[in-house]
Amino acid sequence: MARKDAAAEKQRVNHTLFNQKVTFEFLKSHLWSAADILRGSLDASEYRQPVMTLLFLKRLNDTFEENAEKLLENGKGGKDQRLRLGHKFFVPKEARWSVLASASENIGEKIDHVCRILEQENPKKLEGILTNTKYNDKKKYPDDRLRKLIAHFNSPRLRNSDLEKEDIFGDAYEYLLEQFADETKKKGGEFFTPKEVVKLLVELVQPQEKMSICDPTCGSGGMLIQSAKYVEHNKGNARNLILEGQESNYGNLAMCKMNMVLHDIEDFNIEYGDVLAEPKLVDGGKLKTYDRVLANFPFSMDWDNAGAAKDPYGRFRYGIPPAKDKADFAFIQHMLASLNEKGRAAIVCSQGILFRGGEEEEIRKNMILGDPQKGLQGDVIEGIVALPEKLFYGTGIPGCILLLNKDKPKERKNKIIFIYAAKDYEEGKNRNKLRQRDIDKITSAFKNYKDIDRYCHIAELDEIKENEFNLNVPRYVDISEPEEEIDIQKALNELSKLEKERSLLEREVKSELEQMGFRI
Repeated sequence: MARKDAAAEKQRVNHTLFNQKVTFEFLKSHLWSAADILRGSLDASEYRQPVMTLLFLKRLNDTFEENAEKLLENGKGGKDQRLRLGHKFFVPKEARWSVLASASENIGEKIDHVCRILEQENPKKLEGILTNTKYNDKKKYPDDRLRKLIAHFNSPRLRNSDLEKEDIFGDAYEYLLEQFADETKKKGGEFFTPKEVVKLLVELVQPQEKMSICDPTCGSGGMLIQSAKYVEHNKGNARNLILEGQESNYGNLAMCKMNMVLHDIEDFNIEYGDVLAEPKLVDGGKLKTYDRVLANFPFSMDWDNAGAAKDPYGRFRYGIPPAKDKADFAFIQHMLASLNEKGRAAIVCSQGILFRGGEEEEIRKNMILGDPQKGLQGDVIEGIVALPEKLFYGTGIPGCILLLNKDKPKERKNKIIFIYAAKDYEEGKNRNKLRQRDIDKITSAFKNYKDIDRYCHIAELDEIKENEFNLNVPRYVDISEPEEEIDIQKALNELSKLEKERSLLEREVKSELEQMGFRI
């Protein structure tokens, strides 16, 4: 570890002295070694917050100073114009990084002060991001540790002009989130969905420019960010997207907003609260609806279903799930209710939602058949993808992806595609991963919508009824190993050959025994 730390320090010195561009690999190493300063004295779930907050403050400071210099060069800056105009975020002198860099005592108090000022100066974009954690607690955050952490972030500069590519900072921040998720294991699953799973979900629903996209259990915001990246990659303008979400953990909410800002996403709306008990993405007393919904909700948790029958948003019309360990279909129905008339959703679920009986079976049946008298639209399930085991942080159970579509194309009506992708993955020590070829195989099968032997099957309504609305993928896709075909003639020829060899060997043994004087 000491050798690794020395190498990282040498890299930092080289970047400072020789003005090298900051690369993605260097930035990853630099950010992760920051965590080493607090590791040991705090749990990973506790030290991730100060690391991410100070990183965010440094990045905000450096890009502000970079922009201020450009404005002055162009004659647009000045004493009176410390520019709220022309800056994405305004950083006053009393909240600059230099305030923290020069602090020698009561450092936690100074961090709290800087965070408070920045939120006050930028309430629309930064409210609740920086002040959700208090650092003026010397037992948890002693001055010497915070001083080392600040010194670590003093260099290199993190201006856009210092980076090899502007977008590497957001990617490095996501790397840091992933590492924290890996360290915290079960808790990591609360705020971080593996990036390859996020990529799969986004590619399955194909968001387009000018669409509205929502993640109602957004964690650190990966689904929304990947949607923006997908649109940009396909030559669209991600700034023309509506990106909204809700998160019930206040610490995760702050990470999500930081993540969005550091990915240069300026226009977003992330609300705080329990989406089942108190949805915040509402308009005029009704749920907002979206073109795309992407989510990875907490599997099989308890929920208070006492008032579900009188839900003011009418979300649970397909059926009320049990309270104990069965909130899954409460989340799913919230997401279905959040889709507009042409909306599509990709939702990570436990596979239990596919086959459990009782109220959940009735909900599946209603989602497939509908009921015009009750105003229930049927035929809203477009596809199901069975995923490998051990893909997610905090659980080894295999999940699945539930694909909803309120406006299926004609050729897909009253059909569901079942994809068995459980065997395609790269095995890891702690967690398995989807490779790009695994993602491509799934998305290609969903797009082409044709049967593939032992991989996917298009089931029509009669077949689903025969299976009593059990949607477990192996009921529809033959996942048995194919038996090796036997060439009977080849086998007979081989047997005949062996028989001749046996007879020859017997004669040779008999001859040798007779020569030795044995009578056979």
